[in-house]
Amino acid sequence: MTDFIERISSEFRNRFQDDFVLIKAPGRVNLIGEHTDYNDGFVLPAAIDKAIWLAMNLNDTGRIRLFSVDMNEEYSVELSPNLEKSGMGWPDYILGVVDHLRKHGMNSVGFDCVFGGNVPIGAGLSSSAALEGGVLYGLAELNNWEISKMKMAQIAQKAENEFVGVQCGIMDQFASLNGKEAHALKLDCRTLEFEKVPFRDPDFNIVLCDTGVRRELAGSEYNVRRSQCEEGVSIIQKSYPEVKKLRDVTLEMLEENRGEMDEVVFRRCKFVIEENQRVLDSCDDLERDNIQAFGQRMFKSHDGLQHEYEVSCKELDILVDIAKNVDGVIGSRMMGGGFGGCTINLVRTESVELFADIVKEKYRQQTGKEASVYVTTISEGTHLLKQDVHTPKES
Repeated sequence: MTDFIERISSEFRNRFQDDFVLIKAPGRVNLIGEHTDYNDGFVLPAAIDKAIWLAMNLNDTGRIRLFSVDMNEEYSVELSPNLEKSGMGWPDYILGVVDHLRKHGMNSVGFDCVFGGNVPIGAGLSSSAALEGGVLYGLAELNNWEISKMKMAQIAQKAENEFVGVQCGIMDQFASLNGKEAHALKLDCRTLEFEKVPFRDPDFNIVLCDTGVRRELAGSEYNVRRSQCEEGVSIIQKSYPEVKKLRDVTLEMLEENRGEMDEVVFRRCKFVIEENQRVLDSCDDLERDNIQAFGQRMFKSHDGLQHEYEVSCKELDILVDIAKNVDGVIGSRMMGGGFGGCTINLVRTESVELFADIVKEKYRQQTGKEASVYVTTISEGTHLLKQDVHTPKES
C-alpha cells in the first residue's frame, strides 16, 4: 500500500507541482447473491483490500487532466458543456462521473487526477466502480459538496449506464463506497436499504481464483436471463397480480404455475428464488458466527449457477471442483455475471498457501491455462487518507 501511495503522490507532484487530496477506493467481492439484483432481491457484497488510490486537486486551467499510473497513459480535455467519450476507454469512467454530476447541478472547475492501484482489471472485482467512486468522493471533498455515499453510488451507476454504456446494477459502486471493515453489506436492491453484517472470523481468508477467461458471452446471455426471469414473472402475475419481480415469488407460487411456463424459464426462476433466500440465510449464519454453514451455501449457490441458471463455464467449474477437495476450504463458487472471471473461496488462513499452490498446479494440468490467485480481506469503503492529505486550493 505504501508503495502505491508514494508512487501516485510522486507522480502527481512531478506533473502538477501542487498539493492534493489522497483517496482510497476499494474493489469489491460479492460473497453470495448472484443475478438477484435485477430481480429486486438481496445481495451480500463487501469492499476488499485491493484498491485504487487517487491523488486529486482542482486547477485553474479549465481542463480535466488525468494520468493512469498502471496504464502509463495521460488524457486531457477541456471542461466543455458537452463531454464526449475519449476513445481510450478508461477516461470515460471519470468523464461520465463529471457529466452526471453536472446533471445534478454540481459543476466543478477543472481538476487534476493521478491514480493507480492493485485491483486486477477484468477479473470481476469492479476496478471501474472503484475509479468512479474515488473520483466522486475526491470531487465532493475538493468542492465542499454534501453528497451521501448512496447518492454517489447512484450517480456512478448512471455514469456507467448512460455515458460508458455498460448496463450494470448499483451493487459494485455501492459496495466500494460503503464498505465496512470486518463486515459484509446486505443490500436490498429494491429499496436500497442496507445492513452491516459481521464477517469477523480471523481464521478465514477470502481467496479469489481468476480463470483468465474473459466474459465475452456475459453481456448477451445476461439479457437472455433477464428476459427469462421477466417471462416467468408475467406468467405468475396472472394468478398473483401483486407480484412485481421474482423477489415477490415463493417456490410454491412458482411450482403452481410450472405447467404454464417453459422448463428452462422454470429453472431460471427457481434459481433466483432460492439464491435470494440463500442471501438471507447466509446473513443469519454470519450473525451467529456459523461460517461453516455459510460456506455450504456458497457451494449450493455455484451448483445452481452451473445447472439451473447455466452461467458458469468449464474453467469456473474446474476451479470449484479443485477447491472442494482441498482441506481448509469450506466454500467456493463462481462470482459475477458468469462465463469467466473469478471464483470466490473461503479458506482457512493456515491453508491459503497450500490452496494457492494446488489450484495453480491442477488448473494448469486440466486446462493448460494459468490461474491467478488473490488473497484478500474485507476492508473499509472509499475514504480520505487524512494522514496523506495536503491542503487543496480554494475552489
